[in-house]
Amino acid sequence: MMLITGATGQMGTLIIQSLLKKIPVDQVAGLARDEDKAAPLKVQGIDIRIGDYDDSAALERAMQGVEKVLLIAGTDEHKRVQQHQNVVDAAKKAGVRCIAYTSRDLKNRDTLVNQLMLGHFQTEDLIKESGLNYIIFRNILYMDFIAGVVGENVVETGIHLPAGEGRVAYALRSELAEAMARALVDSDWNNRTYHFTGSQSYSFADVASALTQLSGQEVRYTATEKSVFGAQLTGRGVPAFLAERIAGFLTDIKNGQEDHVSTDLAHFLGRTPASLTEGLKVLFKL
Repeated sequence: MMLITGATGQMGTLIIQSLLKKIPVDQVAGLARDEDKAAPLKVQGIDIRIGDYDDSAALERAMQGVEKVLLIAGTDEHKRVQQHQNVVDAAKKAGVRCIAYTSRDLKNRDTLVNQLMLGHFQTEDLIKESGLNYIIFRNILYMDFIAGVVGENVVETGIHLPAGEGRVAYALRSELAEAMARALVDSDWNNRTYHFTGSQSYSFADVASALTQLSGQEVRYTATEKSVFGAQLTGRGVPAFLAERIAGFLTDIKNGQEDHVSTDLAHFLGRTPASLTEGLKVLFKL
C-alpha cells in the first residue's frame, strides 16, 4: 500500500492518476484534510484517510498498513519543517518502510536568497536522519510557473523581471507527477535522490522568443533591478514581505540556482520532456 499526502492538491491528484495507470486502485491511499474535497478520488476507489500535518495521531492512523509514503511538501511556510517532521515520526511509528519527498532542485543551499527554500533541504536532512529508506525527488521549477510570473497579458506587456540571464531547466508539473509515480512504483527503495529537470535550460529571453514564435507578435524581455521590481509589486498592492519573497525567488534564478540539467526525468518518462515551446503552447493555449 502506498499513501500520497496532499492527495487533493494539484500535484497529489496528478500523481494518483498516474499511479492508477501502473498499480491496482486498492494499492493507493490518499491523505486529505477535507473529506468532501476528496470525494472525486473516493469515487475512483481511492482509500481516503483524513488527517493533516499538524495532527500526529491522525497521521499515524492514516499510515497503518502503508509500506511507502510520498510526502508532498506542505504549504505553510512557517511550520513546514515541523509538519514534515510530524509526518516522518508518524511513518516510523506506523512501521512504514520508505518515505519519499517532493524537494526542489537548487544548486547551493548556502547561497539561496529565498531563504524559504531552505525548508526543503532541512526536510531532506531529517528524512535521512530518520533511518527510514527514502527517495528524494529534487524537482526543478514547474514550467507552469512562467504563466503566473509573466502575467496573462505578456504578449502585450512583455516580460520585466529581475532574473538577469539566469536559466532554468523547466519541466511541466504533469510530467514531474508522471515521473514521480513511475519512480515510486519502479525504483528500488534504497536511498535514492533523483533530479527531475527538463532536458535543456532556458533564460527569460528564451521565454520571450518562444512566446514571439507562438503568438506571432514580438515579446521582449527586459531584465530589471530587484529594487525596481519590488517597488512595482508593492505599488500594485502586493504586501512588502511577499514582494521581497518573489524578488528573492527570481534573484536565485539570476544567480543560477535553477540552471541544472539531468536525464532522470527523461529516464522515468521514457521520452524527452516537453521543450519550452511545447510547454508554453499548452500553458498559454497558443
